[in-house]
Amino acid sequence: MAGFSSTGCFAALCALIGFSQVVACSSDEGGDASSAGGAAGFSGGSGSAPSLGNGGTSAGGAAPSTGGAVAAGSTASGGAWSAGGNLNGGASSAGGNANGGASSAGGNANGGASSTGGNANSGGRPSTGGNANAGGHPNTGGASGSGGNSCTCQNTGGTPSTGGSTGTGGVAGSGSVPVTGGCPMFTSDDEWNRAITNDSTDAGWTAKLFSNATLKALHPDFGSGFGIPFNVVPQSQAKLTISFDYTGDSDPGPYPFPGSSAKIEGGTPTSCSGDCHVLTLEQTACVLYEGWNCHYTASSNSWHCGSGAEFDLTKNSYGQRPVTWTSADAAGLAILPGLVKYAEVAAGAVNHAIRFTMHCTQDGYVKPASHQAVPTGKNGCPAGIATADLEASYPPMGSRIRLKSAYDISGMSSQAKIVAQAMKTYGMILADNGSDYFFQGDDDSRWDDNQLGDLKKIPGDAFDVVVFPGPISR
Repeated sequence: MAGFSSTGCFAALCALIGFSQVVACSSDEGGDASSAGGAAGFSGGSGSAPSLGNGGTSAGGAAPSTGGAVAAGSTASGGAWSAGGNLNGGASSAGGNANGGASSAGGNANGGASSTGGNANSGGRPSTGGNANAGGHPNTGGASGSGGNSCTCQNTGGTPSTGGSTGTGGVAGSGSVPVTGGCPMFTSDDEWNRAITNDSTDAGWTAKLFSNATLKALHPDFGSGFGIPFNVVPQSQAKLTISFDYTGDSDPGPYPFPGSSAKIEGGTPTSCSGDCHVLTLEQTACVLYEGWNCHYTASSNSWHCGSGAEFDLTKNSYGQRPVTWTSADAAGLAILPGLVKYAEVAAGAVNHAIRFTMHCTQDGYVKPASHQAVPTGKNGCPAGIATADLEASYPPMGSRIRLKSAYDISGMSSQAKIVAQAMKTYGMILADNGSDYFFQGDDDSRWDDNQLGDLKKIPGDAFDVVVFPGPISR
């Protein structure tokens, strides 16, 4: 697939919505780099210039596995909580929890080697030649002593014994709030967690979304060795000084971003192209920090990003961003909760809506979004289009689509079927500008590209647009 650029949207967007909203005008999430030599895609941060991807392979180590045997003395009850913390996958033995690895008595094992050399580009958008990032998702082992982190969630992979500590990478079982790093990804009443199987659909917007799309089929923007990476750090992680281009739309620092070892989309902390998102989950406090267009300076041990956002994962996400504010995403949403994570699929269910992109959006947004993005003249979005025509033809940020209940997924491979079922139950939320019907997942070497390929067979017109929850905000 030929890539396209998103530079130059500042001028067009400034004219439409004003300087303070320019930051997210073209945060492109396109590109197909499924295994070595994927088709070239496009990228570009919220208002940044894009980089073309020529595919690439991952040399990263395996990410921590989920699930595992329950050692003697614990009860296999489907991942139920017991006193002593949260178990995020892995075997549990007397006195300790393992995340994807065997645990000796009283100790914790971190599963999944983290090596370097993979292409860890967000959404499969590696730059030419590939960018080296830490492969896999290493465990940080934030403490969760007796009593653990309070959460009405259920983890898969065995029942922990008392006194364990929390590893990273665990997910919740079917029907519960997903957990990563011992933290819920959102509250049970969050829009990300709302099933939309009974929501009414809008035939007019359904037809327009498909007819105005330049690409006509669903596309997983991740796979074996590529996707959007994220960091999980303990609450004791040192917080570094951070500055922003768009201070007025950003939560002030410092942020607990790792330094030179941070996983970043599109390269390394000191040499990055594209969106350069940094996603960091702080354990125990369960606060998510995300930045767009980020670069690390070793000499000052500090970060500079285009914009930054902070989300308290123990609270409903809607309203945490003031209206008209962007985040590290064009729609003002958090990125990490909307990613498809390998650990979720391995556990058997994706219990949340999924973020996706379209190449052109109007000057408006609907709940749960808080920000608009209008990339007219770029990415195939018509240049010089009248505002009335833009608003009549292209969707607002925050739009939600749902895979039709009648669409047959019975013959799909296991990984694809689990993702497709989530699209029927929770749908997808329009979060950014990028290739049409592209949706994003985490960077994990265990993804099976052949299985994910089944999802590429789903046509865009197999989705309905759900009726907007209220009037479009502008």
